[in-house]
Amino acid sequence: MGKVEEDVLAGVGSRLHELRRARGTTLAELAAETGLTASTLSRLENGKLRPTLEQLLPLARAHGVPLDDLVAAPPTGDPRIHLRPIRRFGLTIVPLTRRPGGVQAYKVVYPPAGRAQTRKLQSHDGYEWFYVLNGNVRFRLGEQEYELGPGEAAEFDTRTPHWIGSVGAQPAELLTLFGAQGERAHLAAPAP
Repeated sequence: MGKVEEDVLAGVGSRLHELRRARGTTLAELAAETGLTASTLSRLENGKLRPTLEQLLPLARAHGVPLDDLVAAPPTGDPRIHLRPIRRFGLTIVPLTRRPGGVQAYKVVYPPAGRAQTRKLQSHDGYEWFYVLNGNVRFRLGEQEYELGPGEAAEFDTRTPHWIGSVGAQPAELLTLFGAQGERAHLAAPAP
């Protein structure tokens, strides 16, 4: 292996650590999400273990970044974002931004009413905004309940218990913006 390859692999650990910190995820949470052990993840992050493709692929998927970002591949000049859906909690979540940290944009597809895995209210740090592209959604915020259709938007403090789900037999599609705390709550592996 040449010096260039050694330098690339040497920088992977710090990038992995920074991505995990930006998401606010623990080693144990990331281990559950990727199938790698917390010990392996720790050794990868501190550079004591050279990463393999089998380790980098689930990590790129978990962090929602292209594999190129993990290995600091040179830019191709292509500004397009290649959409890769993520399926969590019965939802299809399509990341629309690719840089870690800051406000993130997602297209979220909610399954038809009655097919959601949970109607449990959740709360977490952050602030969220969503816009209904297609379908109708039921939005519970604290004790209040709203129904929103195409072209309607809502914004709220996510510390208030909330839940969003489809209304009717058709899926609902939303454009959603939230920061790291919201991203962690919506994309993290389910709690045991």
